[in-house]
Amino acid sequence: MSKRALITGITGQDGSYLAEHLLAQGYQVWGLMRGQANPRKSRVSRLVSDLSFVDGDLMDQASLVSAVDKVQPDEIYNLGAISFVPMSWQQAELVTEINGMGVLRMLEAIRMVSGLNGSRNGDGGQIRFYQASSSEMFGKVAETPQCETTIFRPRSPYGVAKTYGHFITRNYRESFGMYAVSGMLFNHESPRRGAEFVTRKISLAVARIKLGYQDKMSLGNLDAVRDWGFAGDYVRAMHLMLQQDEPSDYVIGTGQMHSVRDAVRIAFEHVNLNWEDYVSIDPSLVRPAEVEILCADAERARTQLGWEPTVDFPELMRMMVDSDLRQASREREYGDLLLAGSW
Repeated sequence: MSKRALITGITGQDGSYLAEHLLAQGYQVWGLMRGQANPRKSRVSRLVSDLSFVDGDLMDQASLVSAVDKVQPDEIYNLGAISFVPMSWQQAELVTEINGMGVLRMLEAIRMVSGLNGSRNGDGGQIRFYQASSSEMFGKVAETPQCETTIFRPRSPYGVAKTYGHFITRNYRESFGMYAVSGMLFNHESPRRGAEFVTRKISLAVARIKLGYQDKMSLGNLDAVRDWGFAGDYVRAMHLMLQQDEPSDYVIGTGQMHSVRDAVRIAFEHVNLNWEDYVSIDPSLVRPAEVEILCADAERARTQLGWEPTVDFPELMRMMVDSDLRQASREREYGDLLLAGSW
């Protein structure tokens, strides 16, 4: 019998890569969908014939119980979240409901379907749970690089909500013997990243400027430093975490730091342009409370999971620019066809 996996947030960047990875491993993959009109379902459109979907909402406890009971998964990957950090200052309550309380609701659904009613009873049921924690929990970092024992000092409502989700996952592991783990993933990008995220904002702008569709681009803090990796690498780590004999939390990252300025420079150099001719600073894009430096110490993942990243940051930025050049070129061709009346 092949394993069954249920993925929340399956239409997001990570969800789509994880679905591909699990299908390649022979899994039956289910995606939790809040209604069938999800505008990002196109991200997994080429996989739809191999996927199954079940209705559910991270803000609706009963729907999650029903979904888990229907699918009877071996593994649940909770990737569903509002993941754009700046939005969390504008909609702090909504972000907290989904990114914090949504984790509790999914854990409760597992507990109820698995019949875990007493403290530390049984083997935690048959369902293994992965929670998508975040490097944003480290916030105003206490040490660099950050590892599994680094204390949390979140600097955004997003980081605070993720910290709650992280601790409630640990609490259910310790309270009910549930196989529940958190992956503290550092920034990970890809051509499937939403256009609101800084790396994709850069790659899109570079492609459009190169093709003559755009003249300039505006950015906030060019000095912010992150540990950026490739999302396709990071979903392998998620899967590996749920294959271990004992549940544990892991930091996942490359251990290499780059600034936003580095990202801009690499992207523009890839198309033979000087970034300083095209980039301006917009103070309104600077976060109310900035996280200046994030860098992962992923030694535990390397030694215990055997996980290593395969794509470095310059390669990642070039990959994203190439993808956006192709997309922008297709859009131009489509527009030309419409103008010519050939469509």
